[in-house]
Amino acid sequence: MSEPAIVAEGLTKRFGDFTAVDHLSIEVERGTIYAFLGANGSGKSTTIKMLIGLLAPSEGRAVVDGVDVIQHPRGVRDRIGYMGQKVSLYAGLTLRENVEFYAGLYGLEGGALEARWSEVRERFDLLGAERERPENLPAGLRQRAGLALATLHRPRILFLDEPTAGVDVDSRGLFWERIRSEVDDGVTVFATTHFLEEADYCDRVSLIDAGRLVADATPEELRARWSDGYRLRAPVAPEVAPRALDSLRAAGFDGTWEPGSGELQLRTRRLDAAALAALGAVLGPEAQAHLHVEQPSMNEVFARMIGAAAAEGRA
Repeated sequence: MSEPAIVAEGLTKRFGDFTAVDHLSIEVERGTIYAFLGANGSGKSTTIKMLIGLLAPSEGRAVVDGVDVIQHPRGVRDRIGYMGQKVSLYAGLTLRENVEFYAGLYGLEGGALEARWSEVRERFDLLGAERERPENLPAGLRQRAGLALATLHRPRILFLDEPTAGVDVDSRGLFWERIRSEVDDGVTVFATTHFLEEADYCDRVSLIDAGRLVADATPEELRARWSDGYRLRAPVAPEVAPRALDSLRAAGFDGTWEPGSGELQLRTRRLDAAALAALGAVLGPEAQAHLHVEQPSMNEVFARMIGAAAAEGRA
């Protein structure tokens, strides 16, 4: 098994008597999207600055792509791409001129630049925007351009800080598709977002509150622990409903038969491959085709997590 892309152990940052980040320990697997969430003032931005070598920690250690961030901060910055919520595109320059400027910072020029930009331009659908200035581009297109420049030098790890801020819902979905395509090519992504539903685009989700790590798990694991679970409705014939309900209860579902609607109403903490297989075996293809699934929202999940963290703090 390869070493993690990012490792933080006991990472701590104090500003005088105030502790912004308090003994944070995380690991980020290579080729995954890791969501790092927290409210304003929770320590999120301070953590990112320590991980990319812009801020020295008070305690602890951080290793990014095998490089000790404290000992070799410049070495880390050469290996990563970074995109903030305010896209770093220079106004007054065309997108193509911005490309040439950023490429020069990484020693990318001539035929190598043309080949790489051709590839990136196609991936992020930027052909028609090259002659435009960033301030004249729609927000969604401007964000794609910013991500394209962050990946121009083929970084192994991408740090994205609120990458979809100010972008409409449809454009946010397209943007995450582009991020996933980078991950499919082996890039690791460390992202913050205040749109909690975007956690479902990520392989693992962590939550920091008052400088401390509250949770670190997959979206599915968080739903299983911090929600009432999935709600499902499936139409079945009255004569088979009792037997179907018994079988599904044996498979771990809670539920009832509602004669008025002709539906089984079910609940489960996890809707994984085993649960889906059980549904298919019991309901059959016709009922399964009309299965309605209501997924617990991440807003609900995080509200419960923060409530529990606050209660623990009071205790």
